[in-house]
Amino acid sequence: MSTKMRAAPRAASEETRNQIKAAAQLLFARHGAEGVTVQQIVAAAGQRNNAALHYHFGSKEELIRQMVVDGAAVLDERRQGMLREMEARGGAATIREVLLILVMPVIELGDDDRWRGYIRFISNLQASDPKTLREALNNRWNAGYVACFTQLKRMLPLPAALVDQRLSLLSIYSNAILSAREAAQEARRGKSRLWDQRFTIENILDTLEATISCPPSAQTLVILASDAP
Repeated sequence: MSTKMRAAPRAASEETRNQIKAAAQLLFARHGAEGVTVQQIVAAAGQRNNAALHYHFGSKEELIRQMVVDGAAVLDERRQGMLREMEARGGAATIREVLLILVMPVIELGDDDRWRGYIRFISNLQASDPKTLREALNNRWNAGYVACFTQLKRMLPLPAALVDQRLSLLSIYSNAILSAREAAQEARRGKSRLWDQRFTIENILDTLEATISCPPSAQTLVILASDAP
């Protein structure tokens, strides 16, 4: 058998896998991974055989794991590249510079049709099943993300308890904002007054920077002090 003949079935198999992933990505984005059945994924992928998903992935859980890793690897490569560029310039000069590395790769991914639904898929999974998300990332596919948060911790002149909570809120806020942007892109019927302004990305960064760097109120500091051991 020629190499060309052997390659044809592999190419067809890879195409089927990609079709299943793309269909699942949009369904998970719209309904959450727990709200979608294997049969719905197979049908949306245009597959006649209901066993197609199990044949190519083994289980819905393994499909989810692979999908998480696929997008996370793209994001991490981009973030790590931006971090290297920042270090070559002498390191982070501002909090905003680090936030740009966190956010811009996600925005770029959301603008790529191949990744339609990925942001909402991950946001939904983080909210509904963070254990599955953590296990899929396996402390391997989010090194750039972790490095950015480590940098922000060093740069924020606030009590550690407030920093930890603010960085958690930053993750929640940014997921919500970028998920809403992705959903609006999918439903778009012309130019959006909310998302298509020339200043939109900069304004998103403004709001995220304010989230983590604004001075704590007197009330917050009083409560923090009273809760201290």
